[in-house]
Amino acid sequence: MSFMTMLSNKFSLVGRDAALPGRETPIVTPGAHAVCGVPIDASPADGQEEVLLGLGCFWGAERLFWQMPGVVVTAVGYAGGYTPNPTYHEVCTGRTGHAEVVRVVFDPKVLPRDRLLQAFWEGHDPTQGMRQGNDTGTQYRSAIYFNSEAMRAAAERSKTAYAQALGSAGHGRTITTEIKPAEAFYFAETDHQQYLAKNPSGYCGLGGTGVTCPMPAAD
Repeated sequence: MSFMTMLSNKFSLVGRDAALPGRETPIVTPGAHAVCGVPIDASPADGQEEVLLGLGCFWGAERLFWQMPGVVVTAVGYAGGYTPNPTYHEVCTGRTGHAEVVRVVFDPKVLPRDRLLQAFWEGHDPTQGMRQGNDTGTQYRSAIYFNSEAMRAAAERSKTAYAQALGSAGHGRTITTEIKPAEAFYFAETDHQQYLAKNPSGYCGLGGTGVTCPMPAAD
């Protein structure tokens, strides 16, 4: 692969026809969450919801969410791309189309959607395109992959509110966050799950703009 092709893969989303083929077999068998003990592949119970959130390197992002009251379980993985059951190294080539995301299962009666999204917006800089801080590449793009109309509406509402707040603060750049229906989610390798619980001094790339996201009207 040429150097220029590598750069293209790093900063431009790959097309379906050019994506790596992947594999039929999952790369990991999901286990128990290292912090809360719940199976990381637990389905939402009645009244609970699931959303996939991409805000850069998923190590620090996952810790942000598992600490929030009302979150039932978190897991890290890959979404928004084409390659089935990709490995971490494949995702990092930019040739799978996936973003690094956190799967969050939560109870909206305890943790309102807007409060969850406020943490999302404030936890990173959603105007950076195919990067987050020093982490560069399409896998670090900002994304909200929703599973319900209520979450879609909350995401669009909070995006508008945060864009206005960024403008008022003189931030000057446009939000680049993808807001799309959730499709396939692939669990990342076991070493990446709850990484900062297993490695308390490990790398955390979270870094927001310093601008507060206003809380829109409640659902």
